[in-house]
Amino acid sequence: MKKLLNTLYVTTQGAYLAKEGDTVLVSVEGEKRLQVPIHTISSIVCFGRVMCSPFLMGFCAESNVAMSFLSENGKFLARVQGPVSGNVLLRREQYRRADEPDFSARMARYFLVGKITNSRAILQRVLRDHGNKIDQTDVKGAVALLARSLRRLEITESLDTLRGIEGETARCYFSVFDHLITHQKNHFRFQGRNRRPPLDNVNCLLSFLYTLVLHDIRSALEGVGLDPAVGFLHRDRPGRPGLALDLMEEFRPFLADRLALSLINLGQVNGKGFAKSETGGVTMTDATRKEVIVAYQKRKQDEILHPFLGEKVAFGILFHVQALLLARFLRGDLDGYPPFAWR
Repeated sequence: MKKLLNTLYVTTQGAYLAKEGDTVLVSVEGEKRLQVPIHTISSIVCFGRVMCSPFLMGFCAESNVAMSFLSENGKFLARVQGPVSGNVLLRREQYRRADEPDFSARMARYFLVGKITNSRAILQRVLRDHGNKIDQTDVKGAVALLARSLRRLEITESLDTLRGIEGETARCYFSVFDHLITHQKNHFRFQGRNRRPPLDNVNCLLSFLYTLVLHDIRSALEGVGLDPAVGFLHRDRPGRPGLALDLMEEFRPFLADRLALSLINLGQVNGKGFAKSETGGVTMTDATRKEVIVAYQKRKQDEILHPFLGEKVAFGILFHVQALLLARFLRGDLDGYPPFAWR
């Protein structure tokens, strides 16, 4: 389990990764910077101009360590992995069920229950802990709307209607997100979600964290034998990991949004760590990107009582737990899929 919490992120431009014995050797301009035993890591993520030897790629594939290549700003480019694990019968069942509208709507409802429950919990936690610092009226209104949306999910059967509920609740949630930012308002003001490229510091931070979470969820799904590309709420589109995006809905608010707020409100990131390009897009500096990655890895070490298992689980293991529960449901071992809901 400890291995699953460890991802090697390489952000230094010009770095070169090679195989040395049973280790991954990272060097910059011929100088050794890091050497890590392969058995201690679950995956490698390379940002920007990072090169890898073909021998290392083959070694990682044999060792079940996936390698992902992203642009310097976090846009997914490619992924190298070994033979797909898992029972072929599980994937065949996943493909069959994804073609069934009623079952897809049922799965979408599970994922949205997790997302909306966790979004509401974040707003409720801020009201409880920082009510004197925010506009309580707007936030309480959003909490009430999200509660109504949860009740609507119980009686909604159409996939399109479920997507409509998801869109409405997301707009409501993000309409009060700026109230949750209580410090550094001059540099971190949120006026709505935007991406590709992000147009402000908050959206830049959120998009980067979503990229990190998506990578880990994709690896977790592949680890239990599911196909990350074939989803239920997010339908098939070339190059889009639909099932990984489905499962990520539960973790966006609980892990990424909470961490973004902590980084801003505690001053772990600041306005100097972001830069706006001539086209208006905002990017992180290399130092800030590393700070965010370190904070994300530390957060993955925290533990929580899993609501379904009744056991303490590290945040970083939650992706694998939920992927396993999803696989068990598709196999017929469970009567339903229990989404992760933070209380």
